[in-house]
Amino acid sequence: MRILFIGDVVGRSGRAMVNQRLPGLISDWKLDLVVLNGENAAGGFGITETIYREFVDAGADVVTLGNHAWDQREALVFIERSPRLVRPLNYPKGTPGRGAAMIEAKNGARVLVINAMGRIFLDPLDDPFGAIDRELDLCALGRDADAIMVDFHAEVTSEKQAMGHHLDGRVTAVIGTHTHVPTADHQILPGGTAFQSDAGMTGDYDSVIGMVKDEPLSRFLRRIPATKFEAATGPATLCGLAIETDDATGLATHVAAVRLGARLEEAVPRFWIQA
Repeated sequence: MRILFIGDVVGRSGRAMVNQRLPGLISDWKLDLVVLNGENAAGGFGITETIYREFVDAGADVVTLGNHAWDQREALVFIERSPRLVRPLNYPKGTPGRGAAMIEAKNGARVLVINAMGRIFLDPLDDPFGAIDRELDLCALGRDADAIMVDFHAEVTSEKQAMGHHLDGRVTAVIGTHTHVPTADHQILPGGTAFQSDAGMTGDYDSVIGMVKDEPLSRFLRRIPATKFEAATGPATLCGLAIETDDATGLATHVAAVRLGARLEEAVPRFWIQA
């Protein structure tokens, strides 16, 4: 199976990049599954139903969220009628929506997509390790699902790496989101799980993690907020992770960084380009 994970889409610039490039990537790379983090898609803060549907129309099979899940209040309502929209699994019981979704990939495979949020320097939610363990007790790789993708939305690399090792061999991939900077540690762990500490963002990198530079600089230099944060609107770079799996086991056989666009050095999955 060929899987593309797209890192946090930030604002109009990131959305435009996804809408322009994703249909072609699905065709050119013969993608079976696309998972996209959309928690910053609406001006950098949350997601709207219109944006969610645009992502699905562009070819995203699942849209994951994170700590900005409810910044657009309409998300509390439309998530209930949006089966491909997944918020963090470890929100308290009774939170609208779902923390995991079983979907049918483009090739007919059964894929479980889990979204969970870390607790270090973020909201003190339920234990994400235990929450994912309970989900995997109900749905095991190979037995109940052909692939299992985990978007771990967390602040610190140690928590993300710990999650990767904790789930190694039990899921197809553990991919970190939230910090908006792509890390160079993409790898296949000893048990066969693909891992990257952070997939990076899909947005304008002439910015401070996707925001127009002036306001973050003002707050760092003077410790006084002057205005609200706004998403940068320059040309975007699409960042993410490409994964190929063994259909017999659901574990990863190849992994590569993806960077396409304006500012960062381009990276493409050579094992697909040469095929």
